[in-house]
Amino acid sequence: MCAARSLLLLSSSRLHGSNYLEHARGQLEELFRAKNVKTVLFVPYALPDHDKYTQLVRDALQPWGYNVEGLHTKPNHSLALTEAQAIFVGGGNTFVLLSKLYELQLVDLIRQLVLERGLTYVGSSAGTNVATRSIHTTNDMPVAQPPTFEALGLVPFNINPHYLDPELNSQHKGETRDERLSEFVAYHKRPVLGLREGTSLSVQGDQAKLLGCRNAKLFKADGTTVEYEPEADLSFLLKS
Repeated sequence: MCAARSLLLLSSSRLHGSNYLEHARGQLEELFRAKNVKTVLFVPYALPDHDKYTQLVRDALQPWGYNVEGLHTKPNHSLALTEAQAIFVGGGNTFVLLSKLYELQLVDLIRQLVLERGLTYVGSSAGTNVATRSIHTTNDMPVAQPPTFEALGLVPFNINPHYLDPELNSQHKGETRDERLSEFVAYHKRPVLGLREGTSLSVQGDQAKLLGCRNAKLFKADGTTVEYEPEADLSFLLKS
């Protein structure tokens, strides 16, 4: 039981036709309002230019009334996380992100703060990947070597952000996303939630709900798949 858990896991920060984070504005404002969040601590380690990345997030959230601070600017990372009202872990390269979190010895601390103390966690793309059980189902190239693929474990299953359906008339002979995710399930026997762009997963305590404008596709542990519409109750996944 994780009664304190408060997560918003976005498939992506960008959606075609809208500005950065704009498609998730209502979700973010509802979450921050419920938790009385005024300042967001941004974790920029998935991209190389931490200052530029933090400014991008600041430019998006500040007009909505939220301050944004970069974790990389804090002399004491552990203290900054402990005192944070909410953290936002941005997208980029999942391997780089997880490697840095282990290097800074922040994995266990973030897990404890979120699951036991109720620190609000927002993740997008790579930030969503590292919130799950492992990063095995990321789409990213392994340009860095984390000590393990095991991640924060804020939820007990895997997510595939930016999930794309197979193109029925494609002449491409490489593996489709479905084939790669099915291969993971065959080896690991645990579910993967395919989050299409424009969707997110809200987790409040032991309740999980699909948000956004599109369906999500669940690759079940038995090898079958099922589609879920927006607002679907996915709380059963928290018992995986």
